[in-house]
Amino acid sequence: MSQQLADVDTLFLHEARSHYVVAAIRDGSRVLHGRLELKDTDAGPRPGKFHAIRGDDAEPRRPEEFVDLARAASRIRISQQTSPEGRERLQAALDGYQLEAAVVRTCRRCASDGRYSPITADTAIVHNDEHICPDCARRELDRELSFASGVGGTNGGGFTGAAEDRLEELLLEVQDLDRIANLLSGGLDPDLTKYDEVSATVDDVSPVRTADLDLHPTLADRVQSRFEELLPVQSLSVRNGLLEGDDQLVVSATATGKTLVGELAGIDRALKGDGTLLFLVPLVALANQKHEDFQDRYGDVLDVSIRVGSSRIDDDGNRFDPNADVIVGTYEGIDHALRTGKDLGDVGTVVIDEVHTLKEGERGHRLDGLISRLKHYSERRVAARESYDGAQWIYLSATVGNPEWLAGQLGATLIEFEERPIPIERHVTFADGQQKTRIADTLVKRAFDTKSSKGYRGQTIVFTNSRRRCHEISRKLEYDSAPYHAGLDHGRRKQVERRFLDQDLAAVVTTAALAAGVDFPASQVVFDSLAMGIEWLSVQEFSQMLGRAGRPDYHDQGTVYLLVEPDCTYHNSMDRSEDEVAFTLLKGEMEDVNTVYDQTAAVEETLANITVAGDRAKRLNDRMIGDVPTKHAVGKLLEWGFIDGLEPTPLGRAVTRHFLSPDEAFRILDGVRKGTDPYDLVAELQLREDDR
Repeated sequence: MSQQLADVDTLFLHEARSHYVVAAIRDGSRVLHGRLELKDTDAGPRPGKFHAIRGDDAEPRRPEEFVDLARAASRIRISQQTSPEGRERLQAALDGYQLEAAVVRTCRRCASDGRYSPITADTAIVHNDEHICPDCARRELDRELSFASGVGGTNGGGFTGAAEDRLEELLLEVQDLDRIANLLSGGLDPDLTKYDEVSATVDDVSPVRTADLDLHPTLADRVQSRFEELLPVQSLSVRNGLLEGDDQLVVSATATGKTLVGELAGIDRALKGDGTLLFLVPLVALANQKHEDFQDRYGDVLDVSIRVGSSRIDDDGNRFDPNADVIVGTYEGIDHALRTGKDLGDVGTVVIDEVHTLKEGERGHRLDGLISRLKHYSERRVAARESYDGAQWIYLSATVGNPEWLAGQLGATLIEFEERPIPIERHVTFADGQQKTRIADTLVKRAFDTKSSKGYRGQTIVFTNSRRRCHEISRKLEYDSAPYHAGLDHGRRKQVERRFLDQDLAAVVTTAALAAGVDFPASQVVFDSLAMGIEWLSVQEFSQMLGRAGRPDYHDQGTVYLLVEPDCTYHNSMDRSEDEVAFTLLKGEMEDVNTVYDQTAAVEETLANITVAGDRAKRLNDRMIGDVPTKHAVGKLLEWGFIDGLEPTPLGRAVTRHFLSPDEAFRILDGVRKGTDPYDLVAELQLREDDR
């Protein structure tokens, strides 16, 4: 026997049909894998045949070598899975050489393969009615993951490291591989799907009494009839100069009362004759809701109007009253007014809701440019009218990674309040596209069949990545539900909103139209997809969307479910899979808000600034959040014939009036030269826009 075998720590024996598996272990590694057969003698069972196994080969050894090996081993262990008769025979053979052995609980799979893997109650993992070791469980989990990816995944690959780590963590925690396999098939075992809980937090902020606010009497009466005290973020804002006209960046979670901050400042100034309130939002659905809110609340004492953009075809601009006291608008709607020289009157307050939109691709640079152009408009108004002292700026956001920097860039006082009124449970389960709808249906029914301590049914917002998918999911939900997206007309959207508020709908299925803040009191948010269109959600978007779950006046807690498809992408431009994105979002740090300019964005905003401000356009560029390469942009505008000197050409005016990128402008020009029908050109542009 070699010196290596003479230093064996453990000799492990396990019954396998007509023989015993032998494993010699030294320093945790197997140094010999063998097979032992016993023979009956007058003295009892004794070693008969002994083979060393090397791959598929069995090398005969003298039976005495097994005896020497057993004598040299520090301890001898027999697997618990060895039958009582087999143990008795083996022990009798060892007794003949005065050798003792203990019976240990081991992994049967390892034992059959000649591996020594002791297991205990703390390490054994259940699978198919037997207990296996963590290593075998991990290998079996890998097989389950490969199967799940091959069947459910779009690309046929495997789970990402983050997903594997999560599943392995769950496996070792619950010690039941069958439950993990069920999770991979869309199971909803709450002990497994629950990822974490975002605790309710309430900062200790002394509230401001509404009776103590220095407001116009009409506004004071209405505010006091609604509230006795302001919420914490509102109190912080008032104490830091809101009603003294200070510009503010207000950063606070969804449903903490940010909107009233802008309302207090803007309505107060409008009632006092200190200028129009411009309340700006990124989406038409939000503008419609805010317009209705202001109309219902103040329409008897103030003129309320709306400006939500313009049609590519008739360019009616959704005609509005520029002399109104309150104008609710989309970013594009108000920017269109500026780009086309409309008179907005004396603007007293500008509220920019969802200001973190500054970091988004196309919409970000347009908001950056809009802010600069509106400030230029206000400054020109101040210079022309002695009675007008400019606008107060209120920027609102639930999610900003760099609030101090952003406040500095905007020239605003930072009002930051981190509060979650009620806790949110976040859950993750895995499913393919077909399973997702079934799971969503289960979750919707479960929520709607439950009432909170406040007496409200649970209602669900299902977020998905396309309008078509909204309708597809809504049709398949058993309880009453409705699709909700920007493609629906105003009347249809209002009907859905009313039915949801009346608890006539168990769910709405939506795209980004709800993410930015339409006020639905849902208890549950379900992510059918972690994409919007063909782009993955950002941490900001994800945080804001899950923040729709749970309202303190309605619910005891919020619930969020991510339905994750292994290895799924929704477009070949996506460089990560949905399971990878899921854990990035759940663990992600809030991204910084900044605006990044490529050539297209720089050219578009510089052209808009030249159209609005002429030779002062560089000043507008310089004060924007992002760094705009003005000299390069002007050169391109001259080269392409969009400007002549620092004046827009007729082509340039048309391009900026319709928010066209240079590529879109050239595509239209090419179509015109080829005689393409104008309506076909518009349809092509709209289809490209819908695909983005």
